[in-house]
Amino acid sequence: MKCPACGNMETKVVDSRVVEDGKTIRRRRSCEYCEHRFSTWERVVVTDLLVLKKDGSKELYDRDKLKRALIIAFGKKDFSLEKIDSIILKLEAKWSGKTKEITSVKIWEDLLMALREESEVAYVRFASVFMEFDGLKDFNKILE
Repeated sequence: MKCPACGNMETKVVDSRVVEDGKTIRRRRSCEYCEHRFSTWERVVVTDLLVLKKDGSKELYDRDKLKRALIIAFGKKDFSLEKIDSIILKLEAKWSGKTKEITSVKIWEDLLMALREESEVAYVRFASVFMEFDGLKDFNKILE
Protein backbone atom coordinates (compact mmCIF):
# COMPACT_ATOMS: atom_id res chain seq x y z
CA MET A 1 0.00 0.00 0.00
CA LYS A 2 1.43 3.37 -1.03
CA CYS A 3 1.91 5.95 1.75
CA PRO A 4 -0.31 9.00 1.09
CA ALA A 5 2.26 11.31 2.74
CA CYS A 6 5.54 10.38 1.05
CA GLY A 7 4.59 7.87 -1.66
CA ASN A 8 6.75 5.07 -0.25
CA MET A 9 5.49 1.58 -1.10
CA GLU A 10 6.80 0.00 2.10
CA THR A 11 4.01 0.15 4.69
CA LYS A 12 3.01 -2.24 7.42
CA VAL A 13 -0.32 -3.12 9.01
CA VAL A 14 -0.38 -1.99 12.64
CA ASP A 15 -3.95 -3.01 13.51
CA SER A 16 -6.92 -4.70 11.79
CA ARG A 17 -10.53 -4.60 12.89
CA VAL A 18 -13.65 -6.17 11.48
CA VAL A 19 -16.46 -3.60 11.26
CA GLU A 20 -19.94 -3.22 9.79
CA ASP A 21 -21.15 -6.64 10.92
CA GLY A 22 -18.14 -8.44 9.50
CA LYS A 23 -18.53 -7.03 6.01
CA THR A 24 -15.60 -4.60 6.16
CA ILE A 25 -12.05 -4.66 7.50
CA ARG A 26 -10.41 -1.46 8.72
CA ARG A 27 -6.62 -1.56 8.74
CA ARG A 28 -4.34 0.96 10.44
CA ARG A 29 -1.07 1.22 8.53
CA SER A 30 2.27 2.86 9.14
CA CYS A 31 4.82 3.96 6.57
CA GLU A 32 8.20 2.36 7.20
CA TYR A 33 9.97 5.42 5.76
CA CYS A 34 8.23 8.51 7.21
CA GLU A 35 6.16 6.73 9.93
CA HIS A 36 2.94 8.42 8.74
CA ARG A 37 -0.13 6.51 9.97
CA PHE A 38 -3.26 6.07 7.86
CA SER A 39 -6.31 3.82 7.54
CA THR A 40 -7.47 1.63 4.69
CA TRP A 41 -10.81 -0.14 4.29
CA GLU A 42 -11.53 -3.46 2.60
CA ARG A 43 -15.05 -4.42 1.57
CA VAL A 44 -16.77 -6.47 -1.07
CA VAL A 45 -17.66 -4.20 -3.96
CA VAL A 46 -20.83 -4.61 -6.00
CA THR A 47 -19.43 -4.25 -9.51
CA ASP A 48 -21.58 -6.33 -11.81
CA LEU A 49 -24.97 -4.79 -11.04
CA LEU A 50 -26.65 -3.02 -13.96
CA VAL A 51 -29.12 -0.24 -13.25
CA LEU A 52 -32.11 0.03 -15.59
CA LYS A 53 -33.03 3.71 -15.90
CA LYS A 54 -36.54 5.09 -16.46
CA ASP A 55 -35.65 6.01 -20.05
CA GLY A 56 -34.68 2.40 -20.83
CA SER A 57 -30.92 2.93 -20.78
CA LYS A 58 -28.57 0.88 -18.60
CA GLU A 59 -25.56 1.91 -16.54
CA LEU A 60 -23.26 0.26 -14.03
CA TYR A 61 -24.23 0.61 -10.38
CA ASP A 62 -22.38 3.54 -8.79
CA ARG A 63 -21.95 3.44 -5.00
CA ASP A 64 -20.65 7.02 -4.93
CA LYS A 65 -23.81 8.30 -6.60
CA LEU A 66 -25.90 6.71 -3.86
CA LYS A 67 -23.59 8.14 -1.20
CA ARG A 68 -23.94 11.67 -2.63
CA ALA A 69 -27.74 11.33 -2.62
CA LEU A 70 -27.69 10.32 1.05
CA ILE A 71 -25.39 13.19 2.02
CA ILE A 72 -27.78 15.63 0.32
CA ALA A 73 -30.79 13.99 2.01
CA PHE A 74 -29.25 14.36 5.46
CA GLY A 75 -28.27 17.94 4.64
CA LYS A 76 -27.19 19.81 7.74
CA LYS A 77 -28.66 17.19 10.07
CA ASP A 78 -26.27 15.37 12.35
CA PHE A 79 -25.03 12.30 10.50
CA SER A 80 -21.83 10.35 10.08
CA LEU A 81 -20.26 8.85 7.02
CA GLU A 82 -20.25 5.55 8.90
CA LYS A 83 -24.05 5.70 9.12
CA ILE A 84 -24.30 6.40 5.39
CA ASP A 85 -21.89 3.56 4.58
CA SER A 86 -23.91 1.26 6.82
CA ILE A 87 -27.17 2.12 5.00
CA ILE A 88 -25.54 1.51 1.61
CA LEU A 89 -23.94 -1.74 2.77
CA LYS A 90 -27.32 -3.10 3.90
CA LEU A 91 -28.92 -2.16 0.59
CA GLU A 92 -26.09 -3.68 -1.44
CA ALA A 93 -26.40 -6.91 0.55
CA LYS A 94 -30.13 -6.94 -0.24
CA TRP A 95 -29.53 -6.46 -3.97
CA SER A 96 -26.46 -8.62 -4.53
CA GLY A 97 -26.95 -12.22 -5.47
CA LYS A 98 -30.62 -11.75 -6.30
CA THR A 99 -30.18 -10.35 -9.78
CA LYS A 100 -27.66 -8.80 -12.14
CA GLU A 101 -30.05 -5.96 -13.02
CA ILE A 102 -32.09 -3.61 -10.85
CA THR A 103 -34.29 -0.68 -11.76
CA SER A 104 -33.38 2.81 -10.61
CA VAL A 105 -36.90 3.05 -9.16
CA LYS A 106 -36.25 -0.02 -6.97
CA ILE A 107 -32.97 1.48 -5.76
CA TRP A 108 -34.64 4.77 -4.81
CA GLU A 109 -37.62 3.01 -3.18
CA ASP A 110 -35.29 0.88 -1.04
CA LEU A 111 -33.23 3.92 -0.17
CA LEU A 112 -36.38 5.82 0.77
CA MET A 113 -37.46 3.05 3.15
CA ALA A 114 -33.99 2.94 4.72
CA LEU A 115 -34.10 6.71 5.26
CA ARG A 116 -37.53 6.44 6.84
CA GLU A 117 -35.99 4.28 9.59
CA GLU A 118 -32.96 6.55 10.09
CA SER A 119 -34.25 10.12 9.93
CA GLU A 120 -37.70 11.55 9.25
CA VAL A 121 -36.19 14.79 7.95
CA ALA A 122 -33.84 13.02 5.54
CA TYR A 123 -36.76 10.82 4.46
CA VAL A 124 -38.97 13.82 3.61
CA ARG A 125 -36.11 15.65 1.86
CA PHE A 126 -35.32 12.62 -0.28
CA ALA A 127 -38.99 11.87 -0.97
CA SER A 128 -39.60 15.43 -2.15
CA VAL A 129 -37.03 14.98 -4.91
CA PHE A 130 -37.73 11.32 -5.74
CA MET A 131 -41.51 11.76 -5.86
CA GLU A 132 -41.26 15.16 -7.58
CA PHE A 133 -43.32 17.16 -5.08
CA ASP A 134 -45.13 20.14 -6.57
CA GLY A 135 -46.23 21.92 -3.42
CA LEU A 136 -47.20 21.82 0.25
CA LYS A 137 -50.05 19.37 -0.30
CA ASP A 138 -47.49 16.76 -1.43
CA PHE A 139 -45.47 17.31 1.75
CA ASN A 140 -48.60 17.03 3.90
CA LYS A 141 -49.57 13.79 2.15
CA ILE A 142 -46.25 12.12 2.93
CA LEU A 143 -46.18 13.43 6.49
CA GLU A 144 -49.53 11.77 7.15
